[in-house]
Amino acid sequence: MTDILTCDAEVDARGLNCPLPLLKAKLELNRLPSGALLKVVATDAGSQRDFRSFATLAGHELVREEESAGVFSYWLRKA
Repeated sequence: MTDILTCDAEVDARGLNCPLPLLKAKLELNRLPSGALLKVVATDAGSQRDFRSFATLAGHELVREEESAGVFSYWLRKA
């Protein structure tokens, strides 16, 4: 997708395995105000399931997710 989402923060979790990408994202979300947009970049394929479940359970909005050449990107809007 070519449209640009303006992020309030970004977490680079490439090279980290479950549950570290999610843990780093949770720590960053705790720092951000409600409504902020966080981008997370990860290489762990298991992160897809983790971020979908986390967003649902925590009440955050998974605005977008993409995969390109083994790199997974997620945009989460904090509840």
